[in-house]
Amino acid sequence: MSAQPIAQIGFGQVRHTRLRPRRHYFVYDNFFLMLPMRDLNKPAATGGLAVNRKAAISFYDCDHGDGRGPEQGGSLAWLQEVLELEGIHDADGEIWLHTYPRMMGYTFKPVSFWYAHRSDGTLRAIVVEVNNTFGERHCYLLDNPRYGQELMAKKCFHVSPFCKVEGHYRFRFMRTKLNGQERTVVRVDHDDDSGPLLNTSVSGTLVPITTTLLRQTLLRYPAMTLMVMCRIHWHALQLWFKRLRIFKKPSAPEQFVTRS
Repeated sequence: MSAQPIAQIGFGQVRHTRLRPRRHYFVYDNFFLMLPMRDLNKPAATGGLAVNRKAAISFYDCDHGDGRGPEQGGSLAWLQEVLELEGIHDADGEIWLHTYPRMMGYTFKPVSFWYAHRSDGTLRAIVVEVNNTFGERHCYLLDNPRYGQELMAKKCFHVSPFCKVEGHYRFRFMRTKLNGQERTVVRVDHDDDSGPLLNTSVSGTLVPITTTLLRQTLLRYPAMTLMVMCRIHWHALQLWFKRLRIFKKPSAPEQFVTRS
């Protein structure tokens, strides 16, 4: 992670491939936030990003976890409670959140990643927070992860009507530095009971947030979060035209967090 707890913007791409029964591929440019959650109340750490207040680009605690606001400790308090309930008591270092912002008051976050560290800087846990288009949310807790290691979790949450809730996810998190710039890559692959089905990656080069950079980002991606939702439905329509089978949405799992 960054040596200093300064909020960052990641500029990169999302790549998604469905392998069968008919191959379907898409890629698009986007940006995301990488936020030092223990320091969000410090203006020097946020670089001018609006936190829990209206702005063209902003972050709101209530968009994560159980929806609690800053007066209740915010999403950081929720995460700490989750870790404590799962018996993880040594995530006492930095906690970073990789997520999409609100833009013009709107956001949809297909997936966010919480990185919880020990005080010595090593990774202790990663929480993968998934939202579907039905307004439901579920989290996968990855215990004792390592960068570059493949991590697995049983799929138990409905995301797409073109995929059964079966099989498992394979996660891989990578951090590199090239020419002084830090880069992050997250691989999320889904294997159903017949084998590999979906390959997804989210990547980006991280740049410290400044007010100038926020203005430039807004001009470059004026409707980015709205386009996330539009792209999801556009590609769903393409899959429907390809006559892929549609599966009925099951009930959300009773447990909010699934541990790997």
